[in-house]
Amino acid sequence: MPRDNMASLIQRVARQARTTFRSPAGPAFGENLHRLQQLLDEVRAEDLHLAPRGPSAAAAAGAGPPWAGVVPPVSYMHICETESFSMGVFLLRSGACIPLHDHPGMNGMLKVLYGTLRIACMDTLPGAAAAAAPPPPAAAGTAGPCLRALFRSRQHYTPASPPCLLSPHTDNLHQIDAVDGPAAFLDILAPPYDPQHGRDCHYYRLLEAPPAGAEPPALPREVWLVETPQAADFWCGGEPYPGPRVCL
Repeated sequence: MPRDNMASLIQRVARQARTTFRSPAGPAFGENLHRLQQLLDEVRAEDLHLAPRGPSAAAAAGAGPPWAGVVPPVSYMHICETESFSMGVFLLRSGACIPLHDHPGMNGMLKVLYGTLRIACMDTLPGAAAAAAPPPPAAAGTAGPCLRALFRSRQHYTPASPPCLLSPHTDNLHQIDAVDGPAAFLDILAPPYDPQHGRDCHYYRLLEAPPAGAEPPALPREVWLVETPQAADFWCGGEPYPGPRVCL
């Protein structure tokens, strides 16, 4: 495919994202979101001048990820940002995980560029639902606030999968794990994170863990989460974006 066609694809994605999220409460939002989803589904790693990265030097059995403590487990390539949305690429090293986190009041779209991701999605439940079921005993020793959530899905995504979508009320909490090697995904968040306007990122962990060796419980199911600080073994570095320039 000629380079100008590749450039036009990511440019068209950005322009459609700007149109879509400029008026998220408008009557045409659903139609515009569908158009954006269709465009995003066409994007491939080569369109952004990315090549799948091989695993780092193999770690000894049981030694953990080879990058641990040396380089960031996750890197971010910034593409563009406006008041209504941000777009960039996340690169996860083999074995890396973006812990369970939220996107307050935000829409989001995620398209895998290479590798395989396991994405667990959850919804927070209203206070009335939480009051109907008391927190488990494990909550007694936690420092952070607890909340009731619906664990909706846990699915694998590859470059052949359609984009993973989240809204302010559906699949707004998710955890992203790289499966069987490194992975990368194109990410759109609308509007961008902004702590001054109540859109800060919060991290959580499940209070109930399935018994060791047991099959994971069926989904969807209600769970309790506890808010936690950012994990000490998770941080995100930056890398230059090598793809076609986006102008808005």
